[in-house]
Amino acid sequence: MLTVPEAARRVGKNPETVRRWIREGRLRARKVGTQHVIEEQELDRLTEDEVLPAPEWWDQTATGEPMPNWVASLRRQRAEH
Repeated sequence: MLTVPEAARRVGKNPETVRRWIREGRLRARKVGTQHVIEEQELDRLTEDEVLPAPEWWDQTATGEPMPNWVASLRRQRAEH
C-alpha cells in the first residue's frame, strides 16, 4: 500500500496529479482516515497504460531482427530487486 506522496515519487509526478487521477477514477484508492492509500498493482496498471507506442520503423533492429521489448526487460529487472 502506498500513500499519495509515495505513489507520486514512484511515478515521478506531483502528488496533486495522483490525487486528480483518483478523483477522475483513473486510479483506484481507498481512504484510510484522511489519507488515500493505493495498491502498488493499481499504480503499475495505470502507468503501463501511459507507455507511448514506438514508431513503426523501431520494430526491427538494423539487421532486420525483431526489436527486444526494453520496457518489459526493465520492469523485470526492477521487480527482481
